[in-house]
Amino acid sequence: MTTPRGRPEPIASALANFLEQSGLRARVEQAAVIPQWAGLVGPQIASATEPLMITADGTLFVAVRTNAWMTELSLLEPELLRALGSTAAGARVARIRWQIAR
Repeated sequence: MTTPRGRPEPIASALANFLEQSGLRARVEQAAVIPQWAGLVGPQIASATEPLMITADGTLFVAVRTNAWMTELSLLEPELLRALGSTAAGARVARIRWQIAR
């Protein structure tokens, strides 16, 4: 893309404009919780889990190593949702669905 004066537009600006115009900006921001997972939940939980995907309605799917961890994390879910809510991306996480890692 070029600016009105014919100069090339920075790629970051062009990408931001594309995401905004296509309606994908909110989903990209929402998906940012995946790479931020370890920093948001801490190293102990991160070592036993792996975020897999987040749906448009805000359901975050997370793989868990064991049933014991799944039970513990289910009890901690309200606290984890608060931690995730502290980020712009996390504000769009409505619930977490735990599943045993394969």
